[in-house]
Amino acid sequence: MATDIKDAVHAVDAAAVMRLLPARPRLLALGEPTHGEDTLLDLRNELFRQLVEQEGYRTIAIESDCLMGLAVDDYVTSGTGTLDEVMEHGFSHGWGASAANRELVRWMRAYNEDRPASDRLRFAGFDGPLEITAAASPRQALTALHGYLSARVDTDLLPCTAETLDHLLGADDRWTDPAAMMDPSHSVGQSADAGRLRLLADDLVALLDAQTPHLITTTSRADLDRARLYGRTSTGLLRYHHWMADTSPARMTRLCALRDLMMSHNLLALTDRGPTLVHAQSSDLQRQKSSMRMWQGRVEWWSAGALVSTRLGKEYAFVATALGTIHHQGVDAPPPDTVEGLLYELPDDRYVVDARELTTALGGTLPALRVSPWFGYAPFDPTHLADSDGIVFVKDVPQS
Repeated sequence: MATDIKDAVHAVDAAAVMRLLPARPRLLALGEPTHGEDTLLDLRNELFRQLVEQEGYRTIAIESDCLMGLAVDDYVTSGTGTLDEVMEHGFSHGWGASAANRELVRWMRAYNEDRPASDRLRFAGFDGPLEITAAASPRQALTALHGYLSARVDTDLLPCTAETLDHLLGADDRWTDPAAMMDPSHSVGQSADAGRLRLLADDLVALLDAQTPHLITTTSRADLDRARLYGRTSTGLLRYHHWMADTSPARMTRLCALRDLMMSHNLLALTDRGPTLVHAQSSDLQRQKSSMRMWQGRVEWWSAGALVSTRLGKEYAFVATALGTIHHQGVDAPPPDTVEGLLYELPDDRYVVDARELTTALGGTLPALRVSPWFGYAPFDPTHLADSDGIVFVKDVPQS
């Protein structure tokens, strides 16, 4: 069957990706089926460089803490700090240890040297301040938002003082207790203090919005955008903590959905800057519902990509990545009746695949779903062909 799909595959470059789309999207999403493989991140870097040089893209967003990512953005735009410092402190989930991520940041800083601010590349994390086992304290975002407003608007308009926020927040470790992920009784998210903070955060964000005509004339657009990020993060984190304290069967469904909702809000804000490339796990970027089997059973929720797609329509594009082998993780050659198996039989190592052309070539017969022996790799679901704009296929992934 592989010879029947030869017209659906092309050499991997940004131009081939763009030819799959009716027009340049405001948000181009490149999904990965596994984390931590520099081969895939090197490919992402190469595509981003081409998108910058050929298509005018100026922002890249990755699945990392949105607040930590501000340090990386400051470094690539203005040289604040050092490369070592931002790799250590500007990434969550351990992504700062990646050689490919380090090369991305180094290249972006070099590209921005001596360029006007309007033409500089921007970096963003678009995940919330959330790790697998804990959520951050809302202190950083809330106090930064309050500080921004207190320096620029009449203090009588502020709903509280900085001292009140500090008192209600208390010690940060009560927010970040890792036991709260498995045991809701360890969460402070539904305490009286947390409830008061949710109301205050909402009032601070409302004040920020209400004062926009004044703020836009007295502060830079970058500072205002950052204040809005603090506002989104404050309300999102407090909402997330509230549901961490929930004891209903829907608890993990809500938490997964809230995380992707925070992601979607950050992505929509980034598209206001101009065309953006986002790279993350495919389950966070696909148009279909995402799912995961957890300790209490299967949970399903709408991904950030699904949410953003409803807002942007054709200005959102999703290209999945599919892999042949990851031998060092026990993922060997795919069965020939799967999407990966069909592509694996082709002679070259990498392809951009036109999902519509592939569907046509298959004549309406869906390939089988590949089963991964390793939990960390999610095979391409053939039922997603119709809702994917393309696939980037990598035949073999060597150990990073």
